[in-house]
Amino acid sequence: MPDIAALAALAALMLTTIGIFALRALAAPAMSPDRLVAELRLAQVAAMVLALMAGVSVGLAIGHGPRPDLSVEVALGGMLFLVAAIAPFQDPRLALTIVALGFAAHAVTDVMHRPGLLPSDLAAQWYFVGSACLDAVVGALCYLPLLKR
Repeated sequence: MPDIAALAALAALMLTTIGIFALRALAAPAMSPDRLVAELRLAQVAAMVLALMAGVSVGLAIGHGPRPDLSVEVALGGMLFLVAAIAPFQDPRLALTIVALGFAAHAVTDVMHRPGLLPSDLAAQWYFVGSACLDAVVGALCYLPLLKR
């Protein structure tokens, strides 16, 4: 059983980091080079967090031994990692959109564990609910600077 306090601290750290970078992007003037740099930095940090989340999904699946129903989980984690790897090399606005959509996709896959569309025995149900909520908030923070243009 994972330590809930450690996972909560990690989630708070990720959320705080993304929040700080999102606020810096929002604080920069809309048409200044500083805004572009702040958006790019936000996209880069968010892509690293998305890669971490994809790695956790793949690790949960691999940790449960070889089962045919886990190949979908590994494939989804691999696709999210690919999204995280591609995003930082795009225009900052496109990168933020890609990363926000990646977090939304990860939230959807977390929700799919609850009704049983994906294996539900990989982690406790609270983990999938918490992860989906974290993904939704982080994705919204990534997209927030794009709304102020």
